[in-house]
Amino acid sequence: MHGKMKRITLVFLVLCCGLLGCGRQEKNRELIQRSFFNTVWERFDYVDKTIEITKPTTYNLSLKISFTEDYPYDYIDLVFVVFTSDGERYRGKEYIPKLKDADGNWSAELVDGCYTFDIPINKDLQISDPGTYRFHLEQKMPITPIVGVKEITLINN
Repeated sequence: MHGKMKRITLVFLVLCCGLLGCGRQEKNRELIQRSFFNTVWERFDYVDKTIEITKPTTYNLSLKISFTEDYPYDYIDLVFVVFTSDGERYRGKEYIPKLKDADGNWSAELVDGCYTFDIPINKDLQISDPGTYRFHLEQKMPITPIVGVKEITLINN
């Protein structure tokens, strides 16, 4: 009977540890996902998500963005900003990844009619103070609207 009680206790401890691990921040979680109607992204069509932070949190963010053959540029100009609940800028950075080589060839493979890129956005973004934060993405291309942007997804890796 004593050995059976030890096994039950051990199984219980293993299950509790497993459940605690599930409480950690999910990896590869989509924070923002947006598909563009007719693959057109207007200049002031911002992509936003409000996130409630209850305890200190670290994000490792990347952006997955898909383009069709219609996209005319060899780069995209993106801005990622995190705003606090009172509208103050907490973090912000501009990203201008190259999408095509000097000959105009895409730097990604064509899969299901799209060229998809994974762009690291912010590794180890730490938010220490609880509150409501707004994650904000925008494009700053010189001629808008831009065509050929199919989908954009902000992922916590």
